[in-house]
Amino acid sequence: MRKTLKIIALCVGLAVAVPLAAVVLLSAGAYALYATRDFKQPTFEVDLSALTLAAESDSLRICGDNSLLLDRHGLWEARISGSAAERGAVLGVMAGDLIRYQEDVFVGQIHELIPSERYVGFLHKVVMLFNRRMAYHIPEELRDEIYALSSSCSDRYDDYGTPYVRQLNYHAAHDIGHTMQEYMLVGCSSFAVRGEASADGGLVIGRNFDFYAGDDFARNKLVLFMRPDNGYAFASVAWPGMMGVVSGMNEKGLTVTINAAKGKIPLSAAMPVSLLARMILQYAGNIGEALQIAESHRMFISESLLIGSAVDGEAAIIEKSPERTELFRTAENRLVCTNHFQSAGFADDPYNVRNIAESDSPYRYRRLTELLESEEKLTVEGCARVLRDRFGKGGADIGLGNEKSINQFMAHHSVIFQPERLKMWVSTSPWQSGEFVCYDLHEVFGSEGAAAASFVREEETVAADSLFLARDYDRLMAFREQSAVIRNAVAARERVTDDYIDNFASLNPEYFGTWDLCGDRALSAGDRIRAVQFWRKALSKEIPRLPERAEIEKKIKKYDTKQRTAL
Repeated sequence: MRKTLKIIALCVGLAVAVPLAAVVLLSAGAYALYATRDFKQPTFEVDLSALTLAAESDSLRICGDNSLLLDRHGLWEARISGSAAERGAVLGVMAGDLIRYQEDVFVGQIHELIPSERYVGFLHKVVMLFNRRMAYHIPEELRDEIYALSSSCSDRYDDYGTPYVRQLNYHAAHDIGHTMQEYMLVGCSSFAVRGEASADGGLVIGRNFDFYAGDDFARNKLVLFMRPDNGYAFASVAWPGMMGVVSGMNEKGLTVTINAAKGKIPLSAAMPVSLLARMILQYAGNIGEALQIAESHRMFISESLLIGSAVDGEAAIIEKSPERTELFRTAENRLVCTNHFQSAGFADDPYNVRNIAESDSPYRYRRLTELLESEEKLTVEGCARVLRDRFGKGGADIGLGNEKSINQFMAHHSVIFQPERLKMWVSTSPWQSGEFVCYDLHEVFGSEGAAAASFVREEETVAADSLFLARDYDRLMAFREQSAVIRNAVAARERVTDDYIDNFASLNPEYFGTWDLCGDRALSAGDRIRAVQFWRKALSKEIPRLPERAEIEKKIKKYDTKQRTAL
């Protein structure tokens, strides 16, 4: 008996000791890696006192030959020049309040999603561990620029790192976000037409940057016009503090837009895609040079970069994963890019194959092709129509906000380029439904000194989508507001009246998510029969991704009393 007890005690001891030892070893290893983190923070001194604002108001700031102004359309226009340190410092001085607001919103959203400060602290350490060697993949010029910019940042969040470290990590937020969300890729859509498919025969490029981090995050859109001391002058569209590029065009008529793709979850960070796109925009004059730059930098995610080139008179897609870089070209006059790879080099890639089979990307690809073919000779106005389209294939109503739509009513911004003419049109709120305002880079970079007036060419403005704004905007906003109310009620197991649910369902009846949420609410109220009815209705609608359909089917199987009885 004693021998048996000793054996049991030994087994129990091993059962506890082995996992504990493993945890200790893993923790020690993680700490060792964390302790070796190095963000290569520059050591030069940034003297902000030497930078004084000659003009300062709610809508205009001027510092030397640099300027920042808010135009009447609600877009901030910044024009900066000089060395990396000079550019970063002067933009920080002019836009410091906007940059600090952007960080407040970003951090606030994290705390809203993760109420536990302790868990936020843990995630911060995970991100720091993940990004611990990222700076080694970022050129010194960009590190210097971000460091100088960070001198104007808040010290409120120093528990999460120095301002420089935080700003560097924010430039990788897009990359980390779509690697950590297995099925929630950013659903950007872009395209290019030329030759007979274009109204004037020249290149026309359109893109929706479907990145949503809350209404407050998208409040201040920044159109940045930069004249660096090295490389090409360029324009990009993003938000205050973003020195990388997600959508932009340079003075040679080279354009860059990024579209997330699917790949394996990386173990450590390399170069953020927005900074790679920035290097291409600043230093490439044609597609060949853009490819050369892309091949010389390693990324830690998979991404498509649609490159338009006035010099080449065409567009191509650089498809890049951590392991390989491929260039996709077509002899056709239309090039479409959503969120999957198209080159032969990625045809057998298991992540790309799965992405094509399970995601909404191929559906949006086909819808974009339909729309472009229907436009025949694409104009700038026609390009805006395509980017604003909310319907499914064949014009089917698939509900407001469906991720199979080109327009999901979540775009941070939408842009149209005419590279040969050096013109770009930028969307104004809400999403891409407001006016598209025109900028001519000949004018922007052809003028000297600070700009005290907007560069918008008012006579070339594309009108707002008045039909949507009059008919569907209020309905969409009410739907989203009521969706949040119902989700919170389900989570708190609070009662929501049937009348409220009926009104909610009438706001967006063709959207699968409407009925899925109604089913969740019915289940929380104890009505399994009605919950299954709602979920079955959801299955009859257009569902973006296979995992979402599988999740609804799983709920039906679990709670369908008739089906369980039959089994």
